[in-house]
Amino acid sequence: MDRYNKDVLSAGWQKAGQKQTIDMPMDLGMIVEEPSTGFTGEIVKWENGVVVLENYKLKRRSFPVGPGFLVEGQPVRLCVPPRTGRAEQKYTASGSRAAASTPAKVALPSRIYVEGRHDAELVEKVWGDDLRHVGVVVEYLGGIDDLVGIVAEFKPEKGRRLAVLVDHLVTGSKETRIAREVAKGGYGEYVMIGGHRFIDVWQAVKPERIGIKKWPEVPMDVDWKKGTLSALGLPHKDQKDVAQAWQAILARVTSFRDLDPAFNTEVEKLIDFVTQDHLEDF
Repeated sequence: MDRYNKDVLSAGWQKAGQKQTIDMPMDLGMIVEEPSTGFTGEIVKWENGVVVLENYKLKRRSFPVGPGFLVEGQPVRLCVPPRTGRAEQKYTASGSRAAASTPAKVALPSRIYVEGRHDAELVEKVWGDDLRHVGVVVEYLGGIDDLVGIVAEFKPEKGRRLAVLVDHLVTGSKETRIAREVAKGGYGEYVMIGGHRFIDVWQAVKPERIGIKKWPEVPMDVDWKKGTLSALGLPHKDQKDVAQAWQAILARVTSFRDLDPAFNTEVEKLIDFVTQDHLEDF
């Protein structure tokens, strides 16, 4: 072999051995690096010659579509796919990335129970798309005074988990005492009682979303919902007034950002709990 059969100073020697840039059509979810800034993220949107990347911290940066990117170390020239001028990643109200259309799932044996109808409506509005995607049914109890018997009737076991979301799960409350009684039932790791600090789930909605600085303080001997409406100067005579007020509050909720972060965490924990025996199905 002739080690000197090429002129090392001939044109193109500077690029010898370097990876050549290739054209790559963009795809939502593709992980891309912009080396001049060091920003790496997935493609969540493109339009009008601009691509938007989002990193693991949910920070976004926009860059011109074209050359100057890396995909798995390969230099690429990002291109708009044929017949698409723009695209954007969709999200559910809970903040999850919306999945492509899939056939309806058969409901899992595992369940999430919530204490009241309003709790169920709030969970459905924010996490409904996610719950349908994983096949989890949420049922409301109308109260938890007989939760020990309700859990016993459900018969939790592996593959048939039960998660319960209750109001006012704080030290010394009736709800905390009932949760301890359930824990004595011998169901081990197949039951989870989760809860929030609020007297009522209305308080899980950030007060500024309905135009107040904080939720009113209501005496313990007064019905909390009616007392709250009274303090806000709203009709509170009967259940019809309560129902109308709740629908007005619920209408102000469009995503998880409208709710208290601690409440969001509890709901997410319960969803994770009831699906962990079924992860291979998703």
